[in-house]
Amino acid sequence: MTVHFIGAGPGAADLITLRGRDLIAASPVCLYAGSLVPEGVLSHCPPGCRIVNTAPLSLDEIMAEIQAAHQAGHDIARLHSGDLSVWSAMGEQLRRLRDLSIPYDVTPGVPSFAAAAAALGVELTLPGLAQSVVLTRTEGRATQMPARENLPAFAATGATLALHLSIHLIDKLTEELIPHYGADCPVAVVWRASWPDQRIIRATLSTLKASVPEEVERTALILVGPALAQEGFEESRLYAGDYDRRYRPVGTHPRFPGTGR
Repeated sequence: MTVHFIGAGPGAADLITLRGRDLIAASPVCLYAGSLVPEGVLSHCPPGCRIVNTAPLSLDEIMAEIQAAHQAGHDIARLHSGDLSVWSAMGEQLRRLRDLSIPYDVTPGVPSFAAAAAALGVELTLPGLAQSVVLTRTEGRATQMPARENLPAFAATGATLALHLSIHLIDKLTEELIPHYGADCPVAVVWRASWPDQRIIRATLSTLKASVPEEVERTALILVGPALAQEGFEESRLYAGDYDRRYRPVGTHPRFPGTGR
């Protein structure tokens, strides 16, 4: 028996990985976060599968479901939205599973920031503009932010920012980001990325508040940075004709001789 933690992707049911789909199909128990995981993903569950929406459950209640399945020898597909490596609350579940000596594995999923970038049709790292993406959030009721992790500190790097769970604090965001990025810095808000009702809002830091309607909330992702304009950047050296690389040796004395096609 194994608990399979599976990243169910950002919203569209067909953005789950093949491995995730197959694990769901092979598990007689499925626990899913119903507030964020699309029901279409549940179509992969096998006939007779015990399907439990964990949105209204406490951690203790979730663990009770897992222990019951463990005692019955049933594999569990534990579904979380996006990718499990960030803001998934997986860590606390894994800690309890280790204490109980219950085996588990983890299958990654498509994260929301990647789905948002795809919806915008942009690359978030462009030569000469940004080579880093900061995934962060603002403080909420459930989770406090360490003092050293703050927006001005991240903004000082000039990196592309992917701000999660922060749409309700637009005033704070613009106040802290404009001194570093400038009022005309491009911003994109992607609400429910890859879902059928996905919405995209493009603005600048100075026009952001006026551009976002009240109904766009909670799961909206805010992307900030000059790379969003997709202009004014250098071409990558990766495909430059005069760039000597392992798979395309150039010149009479290539750095990696004998490795080309």
